[in-house]
Amino acid sequence: MERESASGSLDGVVMSNVTPDIKFGAPPFVIGVDEAGRGPLAGPVVAAAVILGEHVPEGLNDSKKLSAKRRGVLDKEIRATCGWAVAVVEPDEIDRLNIFMATMEAMTRCVADLSARMAAPCSVLIDGNMTPEGRNSGWQWPARAIVGGDGIEPAISAASIIAKEWRDRMMTAAAADHPQYGWERNKGYGTAEHMEALRVHGPTPLHRKSFAPVAQASLL
Repeated sequence: MERESASGSLDGVVMSNVTPDIKFGAPPFVIGVDEAGRGPLAGPVVAAAVILGEHVPEGLNDSKKLSAKRRGVLDKEIRATCGWAVAVVEPDEIDRLNIFMATMEAMTRCVADLSARMAAPCSVLIDGNMTPEGRNSGWQWPARAIVGGDGIEPAISAASIIAKEWRDRMMTAAAADHPQYGWERNKGYGTAEHMEALRVHGPTPLHRKSFAPVAQASLL
């Protein structure tokens, strides 16, 4: 049975799952890491960390290249058959740290949680061209950044799927409280619909006030 737990980590909460009956092979373990939500004007940035089990879900790929239906199926399968952790950094912390450092923070939190639960040496593969090493004081694992890694490294692909699905669910839920902005469709990105709503209604507490379009709307 899948067991999810939440643990306090720095200023945020990390959700994670390591199911006892999953076979992971021998350590050291490889953790794949990716993020979702660096570019939107509203909502959190989310990072996910995944260690693949011996059963690797078929069809893993960059989350952006998958249909919503297929991505949803894989999200459930990954969370049922792999070790994973998700970290969320909210807009107020993004404004305090800046979006790049907030992303590094989210990555550090989820890797810290997952590696602690595995209680074994881990190395990390991260999508992109930078890692938190030397940029976040909590980072303590060997890491390699891979440009386009979410399309070529299965563990990173799995992390990209979990991160995107997790954040999408958060933004869809937030849309119920702030229906004017179309977040269930645009997920907080600066679409024409979102920009017009921002102009008419102004920013919400979920908007990133350090982002120029939101700062400008605050002056209207």
